[in-house]
Amino acid sequence: MNREGSPRTLTVAVVQQPPVLLDREATLARAVEHLHVAADAGSRLLVFPETYIPGYPAWIWRLRPGTDFDLTSEIHAQLVDNSVDLAADGLRVLRDAAAERKVVVVCGVHERDGDFGRATLYNTVVTIGSDGAVLNRHRKLVPTNPERMVWGMGDASGLRVTDTAVGRVGSLICWENYMPLARYALYADGVEIYVASTWDEGDTWIATVRHIAAEGRCWVIGSGCSLRGADVPATFPGRKQLFPDDAEWINSGDSVVVAPGGDLVAGPLHEEHGLLLAEIDPGRVAAAHRTLDVAGHYSRNDIFTLTIDRSARAPVTFGSV
Repeated sequence: MNREGSPRTLTVAVVQQPPVLLDREATLARAVEHLHVAADAGSRLLVFPETYIPGYPAWIWRLRPGTDFDLTSEIHAQLVDNSVDLAADGLRVLRDAAAERKVVVVCGVHERDGDFGRATLYNTVVTIGSDGAVLNRHRKLVPTNPERMVWGMGDASGLRVTDTAVGRVGSLICWENYMPLARYALYADGVEIYVASTWDEGDTWIATVRHIAAEGRCWVIGSGCSLRGADVPATFPGRKQLFPDDAEWINSGDSVVVAPGGDLVAGPLHEEHGLLLAEIDPGRVAAAHRTLDVAGHYSRNDIFTLTIDRSARAPVTFGSV
């Protein structure tokens, strides 16, 4: 998809709002509401957190292996039922809203591989164009620690930068952003707007996304999850055991927008639900590479070589508007 004459300056919005845990349709409805609010505020790019639909599996860090087997199975069964089958056009309502408002959307989902009735889940980030078409799907390469009990390992078929109406957009998920070669894959592909959707938070994470903006000389959008105990539905299995304190910040969010070079231009949005807005200029990226271009004049291609195998899986065929 070719860029649709994007302006030099544009408004981006980061949704730091809780999902309806384990409820795909209710969370999609919330996502559409947030999209309209962001579009009304002038946003042309809207970013949601890691696995926003139907919510990051915060419970995995609290369940006990073996002892909580039955509860784990009950929660996982609901998660599978409420995950997104992209081949079946499971994001249709969000795609339609993006097309209606001419907004580019980057959204994290639990993706279910529906082929042949399989129930393997992936931690996936989807890029939707301003015409509502799904432009890219990237599956998290390596789930972190207990996440491996939830998601399969992704491949490199979506490890790429995509031309959109707002610029060249690339995405990595949570601790993928600590993987130097994964970052470099986006730098080498000419990323202008680097989306880092995450469950991570705090000073180290914020330092990481600032480093990425300095290293890659690109805009970085750190899209964090914010979740309080009170946000967990009363019907959630084992709620009293896993999330007994309504006032607890299970995740404080810490969404940010960072300029090429590493300066914060918005955020962090800490222990707060909200919509983080910022003005960015993708045109600054090319000039920012004058002093440091890690995939260009600073790369030493005579010494180093990067090889990416994107053939592991053919891209899925998505529904069209």
